[in-house]
Amino acid sequence: MQLQVEMDLLSRLLENLLLIAWLALAAGLLGAVVAAVHRWYARSRVPEGLTVLIGLSGVAAYLSTTSALGTVISPPPGGAEVLEPGAIVINTLTLGVSALAAAAGGRSADRLTEVVVDRYPSRGVDVSGLVRAGGRVITVELPEDIEDIEGYDPVRPEQKESLAGETLVFPRGLTVEELRERLVARLRSDYGVGHVDVDVNLDGEVQYLAVGSREAGLGPTLPPETCAVAIQADPAFAASAGDIVQVYRPAEEGYERVCSGELRGAAENLVTLAVDAADVSALDQTTRYRLVTLPVEPRSDREFASLLRAAEETMAVVTLADGSSLLASTVGAVDASVVAVRGVDGTVDPIPARSRALSAGESLYVIARPDRLRKLDAAARAGGDND
Repeated sequence: MQLQVEMDLLSRLLENLLLIAWLALAAGLLGAVVAAVHRWYARSRVPEGLTVLIGLSGVAAYLSTTSALGTVISPPPGGAEVLEPGAIVINTLTLGVSALAAAAGGRSADRLTEVVVDRYPSRGVDVSGLVRAGGRVITVELPEDIEDIEGYDPVRPEQKESLAGETLVFPRGLTVEELRERLVARLRSDYGVGHVDVDVNLDGEVQYLAVGSREAGLGPTLPPETCAVAIQADPAFAASAGDIVQVYRPAEEGYERVCSGELRGAAENLVTLAVDAADVSALDQTTRYRLVTLPVEPRSDREFASLLRAAEETMAVVTLADGSSLLASTVGAVDASVVAVRGVDGTVDPIPARSRALSAGESLYVIARPDRLRKLDAAARAGGDND
């Protein structure tokens, strides 16, 4: 009888030891997974308390679930088994060993992931284009000196003062281009800046910053040499914004033609027209005009000019100097859309082939963002660096 009791105690001891070992292994695996994911995503070591917390959470969930199910399925006589001294000792020992296993698993997985991801990025994640940051976020400090973008209206002085030296915070794990796009969007939405030209390096430092004002209203959509005027008129039948109309005013013998224009909007008898700048003086605010809609005509030049003025990109002319780094390249190698090339003799080559070689003294008509135009202009000068 005594031998049977000793065998039962030994069997229960072995079962408890196996349970402790199994739960400790599970806690170590949970801690290792948390440490590996944190190192892969944040490129830093996970706090040890987090791995212990996750590992113990899994162990505690298992112990509470099995104890609750055991109490419901096979209730122990005389009270709850979880409150017995033996069960308390086993549970406490299990939690202690599991905490040590979770911490050890987290440290081991962190070291292994650091070797695989950080030292050998080709075998893990390519981090060559990621912005380097010492903390858990990327902190970007704007320079004190902020330039104006050439070709755009300058921003107000108080806007520049609010931007100078400002510190902005962005999430970690961004590439240089993603950080630049988020910085531009932040300056536009939070500070009301219309156009941004910024250079950011791999350390998240702003090397160059220039801003321009945001154009609003009809102005950005008007073609060159045109103006928007409001007159009193009877809108033509079924005329809508964008239609070409002729403007007539009352005369001694009926009506006489004043000018032609593009209908931009109408509210009852008040009409807004886009007309040539030379025709503005022929219109006045007291006369009530009549409008006649003309057939639709293709006007690709005006449409292109209006779209270009409203877009983020702009057009510029770059002249290649002797000694420019662009002389040894072709049109296709230029980091911008080249729409025309003016030769030294004055001839213009529209939409040149990408294989066309570039020569000194030629002028390139290019469309690109202000930051690319700035770099292209620097490369076109003698001794310039084609970035």
